[in-house]
Amino acid sequence: MKLETPSLLITDDDRGFRETLRSVFEPRGFHTLLASDGEEALQIIDTQPVHLIVLDMHMPRLSGLETIRQVKQLGQRLPCILLSAKMDDELAEEARQLDAFSTLHKPVSCAEITGVVNRAMRITYDWPHRTSTLP
Repeated sequence: MKLETPSLLITDDDRGFRETLRSVFEPRGFHTLLASDGEEALQIIDTQPVHLIVLDMHMPRLSGLETIRQVKQLGQRLPCILLSAKMDDELAEEARQLDAFSTLHKPVSCAEITGVVNRAMRITYDWPHRTSTLP
């Protein structure tokens, strides 16, 4: 089955950051879903198709790691990309143990995050690299 329009769930308690990522990924062929915390992200995953999650580590209610843990416990095989301004070796290792696809240090560049998302989509779904179609 060919994946036409993948859904990207952006989970961060910073509304401006969520909207910025939406403006980066929608022109690249993604349907974006936005959540302000891990609990909201889990509700979205439970009710809508989601192909990839980009999430912040430090959020109210559920941290990024706790959210990844619960996503995996639900049997979801979604690639998860964890972002944190306080990314260190210990946090990156915890994310790896939870089978996170990648970890990125905030602030993150547009090229860095689009590259990781494209790699996750290509590896997980054999989805083509779409940025070359942009003007």
